[in-house]
Amino acid sequence: MLAFLLRRVIQAAAVLAVVGLIAFAMFRFAGDPVNQIVGPDTTVAERAQIRTDLGLDDPVLVQFVRYAGNVVRGRFGISYQFRQPVSQLLAERMPATLELAFCATVFALVVGILMGVYCALFRDSWLAGLFQAVSLIGISLPTFLIGILLIYLFSVTLGWLPSYGRGDTVRLGWWTTGFLTASGLKALILPSVTLGLFQMTLIMRLVRAEMLEVLRTDYIRFARARGLTTRAVHLRHALKNTLVPVITIAGLQLGSVIAFSIITETVFQWPGMGLLFVQAVQNVDIPIMSAYLLLVALIFVTINLVVDILYTVVDPRLRLPAGRTA
Repeated sequence: MLAFLLRRVIQAAAVLAVVGLIAFAMFRFAGDPVNQIVGPDTTVAERAQIRTDLGLDDPVLVQFVRYAGNVVRGRFGISYQFRQPVSQLLAERMPATLELAFCATVFALVVGILMGVYCALFRDSWLAGLFQAVSLIGISLPTFLIGILLIYLFSVTLGWLPSYGRGDTVRLGWWTTGFLTASGLKALILPSVTLGLFQMTLIMRLVRAEMLEVLRTDYIRFARARGLTTRAVHLRHALKNTLVPVITIAGLQLGSVIAFSIITETVFQWPGMGLLFVQAVQNVDIPIMSAYLLLVALIFVTINLVVDILYTVVDPRLRLPAGRTA
C-alpha cells in the first residue's frame, strides 16, 4: 500500500507540473493584463513601468521558473483586478464553493442511488418509468436552463426560495458557513439541485444498469438458494458489488462539480471560486485564472487517490497482488 501511495503521489506531482505548464502557456495569450490595470489616461511610460514591475518583460523561461517557484511555495501572486493576494481571495471564496459542491454531491448520491436501486428492482413499475423520464430530462437540459427554470418556479412564481446570493453566514475562524442559518440553508437548495441534477441522473442510470447485471450473476442465485432474505440479497450482496463502479463515477463527478460549478455560481451569483474565475476571465486576471486551474487539478488528483483507496475497502479482492487469486 505504501508503494502504491508513493507511485500515485509522484503521478499527481507530474500531473500538476503539466497543468502548471499548460496554464502558464495558455494564459500568456489571454490578453494584456496592463490594459485592465491602468486607466485610459495612463501614459506609455507608465504602462512600460507597470509591465516591468509585473515581470512581463522578462524572457518566457524566466517568467515560468519564477511562476513555478512561487506555486511550490503556495504563492500565486497578486490579483490584477482586486490588488489582493490570490491565495487570500481563493481562501475567502473556497467555503462557498465547497459547501455547494458537498450539498450537490450528497443530493446526487443519495437520490441517484435510491432511484437507481428502485428502477432495477421494480423496473416494470410506472414510478420506475417516471424516474427514467426525469433522468433523461436531467441529462438533456443544460445546467443554466435548469437553474433559470428553478428560479422562475420557486423564486419568482412561488416565492419560496431566494434566487441569488448565499444568505446569512457564520464565521468559524477563516471558514464561513451557511449551514448554521436558516437563510443560508434556503439559499443552498436551488443551486445544489441545479448543480447535482446531472450527476444524479448519471448515477441513477449507472446504478440501475450495474444492479441489473449483478442480479443475474451466479453468486446472487446461490445466495437465494441458501435461503437468505430478499432484503439481504439485494442490499448486502447485490448493492455492495454495484457500488464499485459507482465510487469511480462519484469521485470523478465530485471533482467535476467543483470544477464546473462556474455556470451554476454565475446563474445564482453564488460568491464562490467559480464566479471569481468568471470575473478573472472578463478582466484578464491571469494570476487568478492559473491558480484556479491548478487548484482544480489538485482536487482531481486527490479525489482519484481517495477513490483508488476506497476500491480496496469495497472489494477486498483488489488487495491481492497482481497474478494471485483468492
